[in-house]
Amino acid sequence: MQLAIHTRLDYGFPEPTAVILQVEAAMIPEQDVSQPWIGLSPVEHFARVPGQDSIGERIMLRVAERLTVDYHATVNVQRITRDLADLPAMPLHLLPGPTVPYLLESRYCPSHSFERFVAGEFPGLSGGALILAMSDYLRANFRYVAGVSTSATTAIDTFVSREGVCRDYAHVLIAMARAAQIPARIASVYAPDVSPPDFHAVCEVFLAGEWHLVDPTGMATGADMAKIGIGRDAADVSFLTSFGYTWLNSQEISVTRETA
Repeated sequence: MQLAIHTRLDYGFPEPTAVILQVEAAMIPEQDVSQPWIGLSPVEHFARVPGQDSIGERIMLRVAERLTVDYHATVNVQRITRDLADLPAMPLHLLPGPTVPYLLESRYCPSHSFERFVAGEFPGLSGGALILAMSDYLRANFRYVAGVSTSATTAIDTFVSREGVCRDYAHVLIAMARAAQIPARIASVYAPDVSPPDFHAVCEVFLAGEWHLVDPTGMATGADMAKIGIGRDAADVSFLTSFGYTWLNSQEISVTRETA
């Protein structure tokens, strides 16, 4: 799957502010990024640092008054996807060390609170079959509604309200997976069928010795996502993190399929 990606951001700042920017498709084996280009308005400081687990890059900035970002790239997604239903969970004592943090609770994913629910709602299921059942449960029982969640909304809040956006769906699935002792993390991605067009957040689970993307909203599949970065939850993958007051002037994201 080849994707043409174009992102434009325009933010205002009342005073000089430190910013973390993460909008570029990651250069990793599962996707080939060609003709990447990013243009920024003048900034006081610019530095690149590795993203979480060295997947993608973050750009550290110090900006004043205004930040505009113009990014475009072509991404050929070469990810091998598998039917999750047949994939087993790995025994905890055999998990690779780097997966362990994704078993633990995080800021937006208090997984211990979901243990009784998962055990009672999905008896007899394990591994990929359990992940698919959880994802189906979210699509059947939750509503995709913009504007009902905030930067403080946790998986518990979303589970109670039964509505939210992609990051909220991802947080609930991550928390449920961890409650079932399956390592799970968030992935920020570009995908062509996200409506309305935006940065997209999905879940990634560790099964049968590999990470696998799962979109509980049903808007994207592993074969048509361009990965930007990964993390414990949304705090690790925000496309723009500001350490001071900021306001949004405009934002445009375009992701289209191309013929290779």
